[in-house]
Amino acid sequence: MHFLTLTDVRGCLSWISAARPGCTHDNTAARHDHILAHLRAAGLGALADLGSRGLYNDVRDPVIVTGFHASRTHKLTAGQKNANRVLAIARAPVEHCFAHLKNRRILAKLRTDPGRATQLLRALLVLTNLEVNRRRG
Repeated sequence: MHFLTLTDVRGCLSWISAARPGCTHDNTAARHDHILAHLRAAGLGALADLGSRGLYNDVRDPVIVTGFHASRTHKLTAGQKNANRVLAIARAPVEHCFAHLKNRRILAKLRTDPGRATQLLRALLVLTNLEVNRRRG
């Protein structure tokens, strides 16, 4: 099962996409859900992992910021490594949110059609937000 999520800077879930088959690429899902258009319309931006590299993004007005990718023939400069480090620090709360979601055993054992999985994911979004608000409250 594959789904996209958006969180705030503290790692609190804001949105979960519809569930798709696990073989779906991040960029395909983002294009299908029109993530860039929705973020741009809301005046927001997003920090993403390297799975979102290659998603159309206006270089002069980026909506999604990803890190730099190294290969055998292209080594990262010190500045690029530093930029990746800063991005990883900023994304840490988001990764904690994902870890919290993955702790839900239902997601690990879920074998159903994407429609039912989407309903479950949306319910988890509500429950997670209630849990977070109760802790703050």
